[in-house]
Amino acid sequence: MLYHSVKAVTTNTVYELWLDRFAKYGHREIGSASHGYTVEFDLLGMRVVLTAEPDNIKALLATQFSDYGKGEPFHEKWKDFLGDSIFTTDLQQWHDSRQLIRPQFIKDRVTDLEIFEEHVAELIDQMGGRGQEVDVAALFLRYTLDASTHFLLGRSVDSLKDPRVEFAEAFGEVQRIQSQIESAGPLAYIMPRGRFNKGLKTINEFVNPFIDEALRLSPGELDDKTRSDDGYTFLHALACFTRDRKVIRDQLVAILLAGRDTTAGTLSWMFYELSRHPEAVVKLRREIIETVGSSRPPTYEDLKSMKYLRHAINETLRLYPAVPINVRLALKDTTLPYGGGPNGDEPIGILKDTPIGYAPLVMQRRADLYPPPSPDFPPVDVFSPERWDNWIPKSWHYVPFNGGPRICIGQQFALTEIGYTIVRILQRFETVDTRMADNEQFMTTNIVLQPGAGVRVGLWESEKR
Repeated sequence: MLYHSVKAVTTNTVYELWLDRFAKYGHREIGSASHGYTVEFDLLGMRVVLTAEPDNIKALLATQFSDYGKGEPFHEKWKDFLGDSIFTTDLQQWHDSRQLIRPQFIKDRVTDLEIFEEHVAELIDQMGGRGQEVDVAALFLRYTLDASTHFLLGRSVDSLKDPRVEFAEAFGEVQRIQSQIESAGPLAYIMPRGRFNKGLKTINEFVNPFIDEALRLSPGELDDKTRSDDGYTFLHALACFTRDRKVIRDQLVAILLAGRDTTAGTLSWMFYELSRHPEAVVKLRREIIETVGSSRPPTYEDLKSMKYLRHAINETLRLYPAVPINVRLALKDTTLPYGGGPNGDEPIGILKDTPIGYAPLVMQRRADLYPPPSPDFPPVDVFSPERWDNWIPKSWHYVPFNGGPRICIGQQFALTEIGYTIVRILQRFETVDTRMADNEQFMTTNIVLQPGAGVRVGLWESEKR
């Protein structure tokens, strides 16, 4: 299993590996199709459980929240990259991190769209307009990095203007190697880390001057900044609550990872699907023009009012959840609702320190969790925003932002940035043509789900602008 896991990461076949495990070792062959999505393995003497069962994911994230956490092994593997941040800790330490970050995502901050406008204008200028081929996936990664560093640090790295920004390259490389370290399980210690450590050094050298600048401000000066929008940043808010450099660094890097890569991935998958579904582009652009015209920037209320836009984003997140696979560790002897018994439809015992992998990517594509295909409801692997017109997923069948107490704290910020960016792009361009072969695309799962082949499209500017 360990060999297959590492191979799947390096060959970008993690999704296929999970499907293969469930098909071979689930209970479907004996007539219990709906409960064939919890399996277990021996990994060098360690029991590992994999699940794509909604009730099990609900237990992990909500109803048995105190039984499961990230655990010390996860923290040990990730501490060099994400430290003691909100993504690597449990219990009181996690709670303190969440309380520290939560105020930065209140509605007043989320609805301030000016921070996006400056960077989306630069993005659009680089997208062509006469059908020339452009890889929008690469542009979206640079765009979200620029917007995220602006929001977090007060100054953008401007990677759209200079693609050779060393920090951007290092951030991507560290994520790639971290994913391999995670997949190596008990053998993570043997993974070579030369490039990983070099990338971490670049990341730390980038964020440290910003931290130094914030810590030079007195408590009174920081308090004045929090009372005003002028020059206020996420970094200033962190410095108000703690003078601990490591705490500030860890939370900054964690939120930068969440704010940059997940949003870029969702935008990339959205335009990949739009380029293959021109009828969706027509519907989406019609709604946009009817709501805000061809040039006015949308308000937060405009974005909330656009039904087809919401459905298109939801459909993208259904097919391509930003964090496709996640993990929890049993913090004590406990259970999960399904996976035990001869048919897999009984509770399964889980001993303390058992790792549980769960896959929203698999669960959200399970045909047995959806209505049967019909003219009004295409097969589950087909991109169709229209399916959301008269259908709502059952509870815990759709968890693109996780759920329970650890639900994504920046959910509304991400949805707002995604919606704003789509609107501004489609105000300018009326056609999105694919420049990719039918079977060319594949999914990479280096922490965040990204299109492995990029997203090469040709955009045509509207002649009515």
